[in-house]
Amino acid sequence: MRKLTALAFAIMVGLGLSVSTASADSARGQKLYLKFMKTPTGLNGAQFAAQHTIAEWRELCANEGAGFITEYSAKHPDAADFLGGAQFKRFQSDICDFVIHYAKDSGNVPAC
Repeated sequence: MRKLTALAFAIMVGLGLSVSTASADSARGQKLYLKFMKTPTGLNGAQFAAQHTIAEWRELCANEGAGFITEYSAKHPDAADFLGGAQFKRFQSDICDFVIHYAKDSGNVPAC
């Protein structure tokens, strides 16, 4: 019985850790957008996120943000270094969560 309890506890802890590290955060993504992308794009967060629908952002953010990187490196060359670098790769899920949460068809408006 004790082994079963220990196993169940280990499984719960493992699932808890995997879920918490895999989840993205739109508020954090908004802060990261403001820090790294607002100046190079010349757009505030609301203007940037409203460029696409939820479905379009999901498509751009698929495959580790490959479409996002391609489109916005071409549109905003000043942002290309960030988008092609390790920092974007590290923050991509949060930034994508931000733009999806505030997409033009989401009904949400960011305060930035």
